[in-house]
Amino acid sequence: MTTKPARVRFAPSPTGYLHVGGARTALFDWLLARKTGGQFILRIEDTDRKRYVPDSLEDIKENLRWLGLQWDEGPDVGGPYGPYFQSERLEHYRRAAEDLIAKGWAYRCYCTPERLAEVREAQQKAGKAPGYDRHCRFLSDEERAQLEAEGTPYVVRLKVPLEGETVVNDLIRGEIRFENKTLEDVVLLKSDGYPTYHLAVVVDDHLMNITHVLRGDEWIPSAPIHVMLYEAFGWEQPQWVHLPLILDPSGKGKLSKRKKKNPDGTESENMTLVREFREAGYLPEAMFNFIALLGWAYSGDEEIFTPEQAIAKFDLKDIKKSPAVFSYEKLEWMNGVYIRKLSPEELAERIVPFMQKAGLNVTAEQLVPLVPDIQERIKTLAEAPDMLDFFFRDIETPAPEALIPKKLDAEGTRRALEAARAVLAEVEWTHDAIEAALRQLAKDLGLKAGQLFQPIRIAITGKRVAPPLFTTIEHLGRERVLERLDRAIAVL
Repeated sequence: MTTKPARVRFAPSPTGYLHVGGARTALFDWLLARKTGGQFILRIEDTDRKRYVPDSLEDIKENLRWLGLQWDEGPDVGGPYGPYFQSERLEHYRRAAEDLIAKGWAYRCYCTPERLAEVREAQQKAGKAPGYDRHCRFLSDEERAQLEAEGTPYVVRLKVPLEGETVVNDLIRGEIRFENKTLEDVVLLKSDGYPTYHLAVVVDDHLMNITHVLRGDEWIPSAPIHVMLYEAFGWEQPQWVHLPLILDPSGKGKLSKRKKKNPDGTESENMTLVREFREAGYLPEAMFNFIALLGWAYSGDEEIFTPEQAIAKFDLKDIKKSPAVFSYEKLEWMNGVYIRKLSPEELAERIVPFMQKAGLNVTAEQLVPLVPDIQERIKTLAEAPDMLDFFFRDIETPAPEALIPKKLDAEGTRRALEAARAVLAEVEWTHDAIEAALRQLAKDLGLKAGQLFQPIRIAITGKRVAPPLFTTIEHLGRERVLERLDRAIAVL
């Protein structure tokens, strides 16, 4: 674990929305920066113009902030190492590419897309691994001069040594060795003057004084190219930290949008984007806590912790090599824990947007008396509207068969509801008085409590499952309760 202030960066491409895998990388970056008193930088790698998604940048920024991962330098903040968009740093990459050519570490490649396609096809027919055949690496000075004079478009490729090996020193995995002969002369600068990831990431990390590079282990195959570039430039390498893969709940593949079976037999897609979890009613503090545990352990027996506690405990050596399994069930449980930690006022505030999305124009003040009755029952905020909607809009009168409990017929149910209505028309309107009166009524009618309470619940809420009956009756108010009972009696 470094004791010096770490400068770390999260460098997403705005080609899609923030994935939980990216959020995990950003979270570990943020924890390392906060633990060491360093800086967490947001850099936008926006050079892939073909795959650019217009609103993805706002999504990335908004959901990082939602998770509490505010950056110290980057878009909307600025900083001494800007600009923080790669598309505004093109001159750095052009100069770097020319420097590599001058040092003999790179060369101009004039091959057309048609020639490259022919080479790949020939390699495939011969049973060889597809890759660039280094044709332009061995052009004569005269051939190069002629191509230059003709204005032939070119890319710049790295001149990978044909012998020896390149070693990547990873803080989690130790030494990872690559034979140079297995590496390709990758493109560093495209013909349009835009860099590839390999060149841009190394140049930017150096110029921004990045001390630690945390990224997913899918980047391990690219790591020797980056190590080679640092050596070619004569720059000090950052510390490499390749994070473990995040697997889907089956443990048999990378977390993706693949279909999953629901308990009711239907199918749905896995949620993988931070915005999806947010829209589904997960709390940011629960998401932070859960994502932090994907490849890192807070302690042996504690799983619930605050960001401040995570900062105090975070150490790179505790990140695991083995893949982390994403458990939706565990996340749901953890979200429920955090929901139950909220005060009624806080929970009401958080529920309001979900109520409004469901078409229920309510305020937090209206919800405060109601949320204690659902706080122990809901696992996500999105479940609240279905449990509370009958308080804020009229309900359809239930069908007769929905009202009739076991061992009663329509006539018996009607008489029970009429008796309940009579009691509720006169009783003192408090929870305790309502409960005592209805329990006594069940005894007087010779009914089990459930035989009386179930038709009352369905009559006034339209649901078989609702918040506790007596507080529901109290909060609905006498007028609405009697009106809904009257409608139920009428259909019976």
